[in-house]
Amino acid sequence: MKVVDPHIHLWDLKTHHYLWLANPGVSFAGDARDLKHDYLIADLLKDAGDIELLKCVHVEANHDPADPVEETRWLQSVAQAPGSRSMPNAIVAGVDLSAKNAAQILEGHAAFANTRGVRQILNVHRDKLYDYVGRHFIREAAWRENFGLLRRHGMSFDMQLYPSQMDEAAALASEHHDTQFIVNHAGMFVDRDSVAGYRAWRDGMRTLAQCPNIAVKISGLAMFDHRWTVESLRPYVLETIDTFGVERAMFASNFPVDRQFGAYGDLWRAYASIVGAASDAEKDALFVRNAERLYRI
Repeated sequence: MKVVDPHIHLWDLKTHHYLWLANPGVSFAGDARDLKHDYLIADLLKDAGDIELLKCVHVEANHDPADPVEETRWLQSVAQAPGSRSMPNAIVAGVDLSAKNAAQILEGHAAFANTRGVRQILNVHRDKLYDYVGRHFIREAAWRENFGLLRRHGMSFDMQLYPSQMDEAAALASEHHDTQFIVNHAGMFVDRDSVAGYRAWRDGMRTLAQCPNIAVKISGLAMFDHRWTVESLRPYVLETIDTFGVERAMFASNFPVDRQFGAYGDLWRAYASIVGAASDAEKDALFVRNAERLYRI
């Protein structure tokens, strides 16, 4: 089985600093203490096993906020190292677009050949268990002004948010129609204990999908479903594909975070089972071609 994985994380704890791994805790996404070890290309390839990993995209791993460009510098060196198979083939770098030096940080990331875009986590939730950032960046004037700089560098924006934020995100995407947006983790349907929660996710995703410059990664589902099965993933996978269309959806692993809840091969085979009745061209798009096109690899 051949895949391009558009959402992986790497870290080297011997040489780099990650606040969340320095003092790991337990959250809805699992026990970060289980992740407090180096995770490098060799580890990813070992986890891949019989899955033929053709290419991968590294998404920022909450590296030291004092020097986000250092993560990109390191990842570029990893991609150029012998035995790396040129992985990661693309880098989605970290930036705080509300920071005074955001323009400088973007220029620093843009200097590296494999940089394709940036991510800044936006998740805000009324329940502190799920709240990541505690502020609505999209509503801040300085953040929005700096967001406009992505176009100058030809950068995409990986967008991690909750359903309650999707209307505002769609408005932002419409304003920046020439910037590619990529929704992370199928929109992070978190409020699963009510019909209203499901409708908020479904309707929010449909609103996002109305913007032709928004695509989606089907990933991270295990963060909310620690005992997942093919059948428990099926409705979210199929609804996401139906909403965005085969041409704007792609599967991803979110490894090693989702490694806490299952093996790499089992996850990809689950995806393959869910879309087993799709055409060969549709499967090729979901597993390989869309990631290559959207991340230009």
